[in-house]
Amino acid sequence: MTVFTPSRRAFLQSSGLIIGLALPVGRGLAAVATDAPFQPNAFVRVSPDNLVTIVIKHVEFGQGPATGLATLAADEMDADWAQIRIEHATNNDKLYANLFFGTMATGGSTAIANSFMQMRSAGATARAMLVEAAAKRWGVPATEVKVSKGVVSHGASKANFGELAAAAAAVTPPAKPVLKTPDQWTLIGTDLPKVDTLVKTNGQAMFTLDISRPDMVHAVILHSPVFGGTVKSVDDSAALATPGVVAVRQVPSGVVVYAKDSYAAMRGRSALKVDWDLAAAERRSSEEMFRAYVAQVQQPGLQVEKKGDPEAALKGAARTLEATYQLPYLVHAPMETMDAVMEVKDGRLDVWMGSQFQATETSIIAGVLGIPPEKAVLHQQYAGGSFGRRTTSDMAFPMEAGAVAKAWGAASLVKFFWTRENDIRGGHYRPMVVHKLRGGLDAKGNIVAWDQVIAAQSFVIGTAMEKMIVKDGVDSTMTEGASEGSYEFPNHRVGAHVMKSPVTTNWWRSVGHTHTAYVVETFIDELLALGGKDAVQGRLALMKEAREKGVLNRVAEMAKWGGPVPPGRARGVATHKAFNTYVAQIAEVSQGPDGLPKVHKVWCAVDCGVAVNPNIIRAQMEGGIGFALGHALYAELVLGKGGTVAQGNFDTYRSLRIGEMPEVEVAIIASGEAPTGVGEPGVPPLAPAVGNAWRKLTGKAVRRLPFAHGDNA
Repeated sequence: MTVFTPSRRAFLQSSGLIIGLALPVGRGLAAVATDAPFQPNAFVRVSPDNLVTIVIKHVEFGQGPATGLATLAADEMDADWAQIRIEHATNNDKLYANLFFGTMATGGSTAIANSFMQMRSAGATARAMLVEAAAKRWGVPATEVKVSKGVVSHGASKANFGELAAAAAAVTPPAKPVLKTPDQWTLIGTDLPKVDTLVKTNGQAMFTLDISRPDMVHAVILHSPVFGGTVKSVDDSAALATPGVVAVRQVPSGVVVYAKDSYAAMRGRSALKVDWDLAAAERRSSEEMFRAYVAQVQQPGLQVEKKGDPEAALKGAARTLEATYQLPYLVHAPMETMDAVMEVKDGRLDVWMGSQFQATETSIIAGVLGIPPEKAVLHQQYAGGSFGRRTTSDMAFPMEAGAVAKAWGAASLVKFFWTRENDIRGGHYRPMVVHKLRGGLDAKGNIVAWDQVIAAQSFVIGTAMEKMIVKDGVDSTMTEGASEGSYEFPNHRVGAHVMKSPVTTNWWRSVGHTHTAYVVETFIDELLALGGKDAVQGRLALMKEAREKGVLNRVAEMAKWGGPVPPGRARGVATHKAFNTYVAQIAEVSQGPDGLPKVHKVWCAVDCGVAVNPNIIRAQMEGGIGFALGHALYAELVLGKGGTVAQGNFDTYRSLRIGEMPEVEVAIIASGEAPTGVGEPGVPPLAPAVGNAWRKLTGKAVRRLPFAHGDNA
């Protein structure tokens, strides 16, 4: 068996990609051949057959950026939605960087926010050039030329985009295209059908798992059964004797089996006998780790923010409340697991994958293989979900994929994929977290003190992203939503402890807000109740921002807060700001036959600025609510005795079932503010809304998630 150890050069170099680059729209990209498409900039292409292709720089894994970004460009072009097609961008930071990050990236619910003006400008540039071409053809002023639904006209003269494409390609792009005013929008703000619905319905959409190349070898990997374990020795005789298996190789992260097809690869992996070195591994169970975390939060920790004197205010308070919250590791569990197809030929690398950091990940794979980045091309695919999983701050998967390809040989053509067990047992999880909170009330029931201490792992410390995210030793992804929160308290402190473990952790849909929202919103609900305050009015009195008050008022109106509730049910409210989007939710809950909360309905109000596509916004709120509910009720990744993972597939890692999905009603607040994200902000308020309803219904505050955990019985 060959042992391969890759260089980390590619990953270290990738940190240099985090620079600010803006695309000069419409420069040097115009086509000149009469049968060539008109391409005024990196995002828009008009072909002679009158199709308009919009290049999408963000990965599409179901959250809707392909439709949203195409809408922005198409509206400014005055295109007909039926003529719009989309194409995924390849790896090119100079053209397609996320303007907030400086490199190609999808994350932080930034797709529409960072591209709003960029895509509109791209569309407006194309429109101006088509209009100029038509004006020259007809000998009329450009100001008199009109465009509507893909047709350019002046009186009786008409031409579609395709007919003008060649002439438009010769027009000099405007230095600063004129953008529409909101009252002129015809597509933005409407419920347009998603551009990828048909291809995903009829099977034409290509995912990495669909890729098949001639003479391609299939590869799967066996990881250590505990985090931090490494290979000591391998007996691969039985694996090599498995029909279809062609090789076994060792890479730093495990043992790889190569085969003629995926089934043979998985059978071969099952036949491996590996002796693991666990000297540096995480051998504690989840319960042992929780005990260590709980002990740690008894101390103040690193100071994240402080106002007033919380200790003195707590000592002088008329009433106090203290609570400790325990939240488990959580798996992303997207339907499509991690995968990549890599072909090395004639000194060139081609990669097929649904990449979330397209340029960086492609460069890392190339670096491991010793191929210059400029000779590496990404063929971006649709991705079957992510929720944060498809990228990591340590770029572990592209490093591993490159190692797998290199271990196979110089002229590689490898389809490498993780199985569900790889994903559940060896993924990069939402960190385990413990919070300790203390609150104080004065004699009138007003909150006068709030002290919060958080213990969690950091997934950015020690990576290229540490300089961007960590300040004074504190990882902001651990504390967001608790620090710089929604409420104004006279005495307020947040502290943090960075915990260490070989268990790999990662962003998870809404990141730190996944746990801070639950803790803050359930604890404030208890404090308000203790002080005799209404849950809605009490929050409104403490809120800092008018827009957050707006969503809370709206959701209270929707649910008729304070009105009658069906017998045997209770309602709970929660609100949270994440990624500059404001969301408030009210959940109506009863006790189900299994003794757990049964959620009948969720009302949701969202303020995300300009609503580019209300249909997608509603879908993302609904999807976030379902995602959050399943995890709040059932999900936890448990380390058992010796640090082994207890779960392995969906039979043991429980997700929400279709019959458990509540009715959801979504209201989108009309706004002229710049658009903000919707992929993640629907998640945080759901669990605390359910928790607050459950406390009203049963009298029990749930301070350990999931609700199904035995401590809540």
